[in-house]
Amino acid sequence: MSIDRPAPEPRSAFFRFIPVPTRWMDNDVYGHLNNVVYYSLFDTAVNRYLIDQGALDLHHGEVIGLVVETHCNFFASLAFPQQIEAGLRVGRRGRSSVRYEIGLFAAGEDLCAAAGHFVHVYVDRASRRPVADLPPSYQQALRPLETS
Repeated sequence: MSIDRPAPEPRSAFFRFIPVPTRWMDNDVYGHLNNVVYYSLFDTAVNRYLIDQGALDLHHGEVIGLVVETHCNFFASLAFPQQIEAGLRVGRRGRSSVRYEIGLFAAGEDLCAAAGHFVHVYVDRASRRPVADLPPSYQQALRPLETS
């Protein structure tokens, strides 16, 4: 039984890039970013993008995204104080959910050091029930991540 190994993707596979800072505390005892930090960088990049696009209102928005699935493949080490850029794209969009796909790139590198995804289900802030459809502000923000 053969298992296909994932391969790092180039910058050209992603449609938008968000700078995400590393911090001193992100390094682990082995001198690179601890594995849990990658998920934090994914979350930071997606939410920064949504805020910048006017879709996500952290404090007053009626709709919020809850993460229901995550995944990450590691290809090369990243460490503080490297500058990192997160490449974003939408892998799939449903009525109330979005699969965001993210590649983490060291500055100047063409291939990602890590690639992964997470799925947001968008819910009503008060009831925590999935929305019937993504609000127009989200739909507009997601379009550039779906095409080049």
